[in-house]
Amino acid sequence: MKNLLLSYSFVCFCLATHAQTKIKVLALAENGGHHIQYSTRAKVWLNQLAADSSFAIDYIQNTDAIDEAYLNQYQLFIQLDYPPYGWKEKAAQAFIKYIEQGKGGWIGFHHATLLGEFDGFPMWQWFADFMGSIRYTNYIATFVAGKVSIEDQQHPVMKGVPTSFLINKEEWYTYNKSPRPNVRVLASVDENSYTPDTQIKMGDHPVVWTNEKVKARNVYIFMGHSPELFANEAYKTLFRNAIFWAAGK
Repeated sequence: MKNLLLSYSFVCFCLATHAQTKIKVLALAENGGHHIQYSTRAKVWLNQLAADSSFAIDYIQNTDAIDEAYLNQYQLFIQLDYPPYGWKEKAAQAFIKYIEQGKGGWIGFHHATLLGEFDGFPMWQWFADFMGSIRYTNYIATFVAGKVSIEDQQHPVMKGVPTSFLINKEEWYTYNKSPRPNVRVLASVDENSYTPDTQIKMGDHPVVWTNEKVKARNVYIFMGHSPELFANEAYKTLFRNAIFWAAGK
């Protein structure tokens, strides 16, 4: 009987510990446009990762529901190809507080640096500063392959990621300046590796970075246009690492 009680107590302890450590993730993704194929494929991959890793993930397609109480439910906010404009004011203010006070982690992809005046909306200056005080200027509409080189192999999001890897299809954005002086750069794209070559270049071209001036663990990953990325093992490793690091696990 004593052994049975001990076994029961151990099982209860394990279940309680599991429940306490399970993370909740919120993913914001557009429900249309030319990035929908990436977001759709990302959801399939994220759902499988969530099932395998025992975390919960919810999806939203706009910022209407976001306020402080809503965000506080989640340990991680993933911005999947969703731009930094057109947010509801309460959502924007809740997000700023979430990041500045370190209430949870954040991973942004691709469209998160579409910083400027778009679709009749002004540029969100706070977000531009968060991304390294940059502004979008151009992109490679015809797509090119490019070699991504890791600059900070010691950072946890780069664990198991090769020192360089090829992205076969991307529309590499350019900005008015490099974010490097204002962020910790983890990886950059070698513009000399572009295939086919293009004149749309910016010189120093970071593509993965984190802003250590805010309390929230955060990482921006530029690559996020094509669903083909989920056939790239290096990219999936980077994405997976970013999730657990940004969530504090």
